[in-house]
Amino acid sequence: MTVSNELDARFRAAAAEQGLLDVAYDLVDSPLGTLLVAASDAGLCRISYDPEPEREVARLGRTLGARILRSPKPVDEARRQLDEYFEQRRHAFDLDVDLRLTAQFSRRVLEELAKVPYGETTTYGELAARAARPRAARAVGTVMNRNPIPIVLPCHRVVGASGSLVGYGGGLDRKEALLRLEGAVL
Repeated sequence: MTVSNELDARFRAAAAEQGLLDVAYDLVDSPLGTLLVAASDAGLCRISYDPEPEREVARLGRTLGARILRSPKPVDEARRQLDEYFEQRRHAFDLDVDLRLTAQFSRRVLEELAKVPYGETTTYGELAARAARPRAARAVGTVMNRNPIPIVLPCHRVVGASGSLVGYGGGLDRKEALLRLEGAVL
């Protein structure tokens, strides 16, 4: 049996509207390539650069619940704000984020990371100090590498102690592109 595109779209929208999904996601075009953007009832839970989105969908299913479906409407606001960011019309995101699976230290680091202003950078050591763990720069690096919501939680704004671009889960080329977009001094 073949289902029409219209019926499929209505089914996906209805599942999301009725709260039947643990996670809704969609693929979003960006200047950095296609992003998988996912949201739970609590907020934005994932932005992924993975070129094989099925892997990320499987990870989300294992961690946040099996009721996961590609449904664009729940990620529309995140998509809109990302589009504005890439068009340089947005300098801060106003989205709820779902970090419930994030360990306490990681959550603290990500909360401090969210305070780093558009167009500015900080170091791993400075971020560790802001998170009340001044000797945990390497641990902060691990948190940045595992950041579930890059761009919105701007791990691209974290640089090495010398100001050099080091490490980025999406690749150094994307990190540099994001910093250039923001007009950050490299």
